[in-house]
Amino acid sequence: MATHRLAPVLASLLAWALLVTLPAARAEAPRVVGALEVVGSDTLAPLMMAWGEQLERRYPGLRLQLQATGSATVPPALVEGTSRVGAMSRRMTADERAAFVNRYAYPPLAVPVALDSLTVFVHRNNPLEAISLAELDAVFSETRRCAGGGPIRAWGELGLKGRWQERRIALHGRNSASGTYGVFKGEVLCHGDFRPATNEYPGSSAVVAAVADNVTGIGYVGMGYLNAMVKPLALVDNAGRRVPPTPRSVVRGTYPLTRTLYLYVNLPPEERLPALEQVFFDWVLSASGQASVAEAGFVPLAEATLRQARRKLRLDDL
Repeated sequence: MATHRLAPVLASLLAWALLVTLPAARAEAPRVVGALEVVGSDTLAPLMMAWGEQLERRYPGLRLQLQATGSATVPPALVEGTSRVGAMSRRMTADERAAFVNRYAYPPLAVPVALDSLTVFVHRNNPLEAISLAELDAVFSETRRCAGGGPIRAWGELGLKGRWQERRIALHGRNSASGTYGVFKGEVLCHGDFRPATNEYPGSSAVVAAVADNVTGIGYVGMGYLNAMVKPLALVDNAGRRVPPTPRSVVRGTYPLTRTLYLYVNLPPEERLPALEQVFFDWVLSASGQASVAEAGFVPLAEATLRQARRKLRLDDL
């Protein structure tokens, strides 16, 4: 399970605020039997598993079966009908959405479930505290469409002195099936190419472990995966301010790499969710489900966003 630096007090306050303003999961649990198959995001996997365990305790006949194969596997799975629900750490592209519409004649339903910061981090003993998006492009990109200038290959080029000055930067990141990879490529590299020297991993935990084992390493993952062995970097915004990846900066939208995490569902217009999906989304978008978001190291959605999502799924019409 991923860990995060989110303070227990803040998590408790967030959970309490949601508990007093949002509907809790149904007090009387109907009999629900079957397996809910979900494919997609590795970033969302720990949170999905937490929700699944909670639901399986509440509905003993329900099983959540998760294949965390990356966000890019969701659109084809929905189009082919091998899954009705997919977890994505990014929005579908126009082409992915068009392929679904071409198959079903209606769009997939995007349901926001949490907020996240795509967090850049280094080894815990690295003295660097902040980095700009332009510097990140110069570090990770072969094409440098955002930065424009020359490449950055050593820590001294980021201002580090002494023994750090000549140390080469070791790059670690996700593979191309990952939504995290896609967001970083789009937002940080301006859709440019990663350097061939970038080590790519199928899971976020592996990226964190690689940087924790390499004092010269730098990587990027969702905020819920950080641990005490690595150090998150603040990002320098356009005004020159250092913005750390915290729940406050995510909620305010000031952290440059804030993103929404989604569940996509194949739901024909005017139809209701099947029973398994109904109890699942009812839990995820409840106060109890959003408390788990904070516990997993991510940021719960605003009350208005949750209510809108519930209306979209007609959960409160039951």
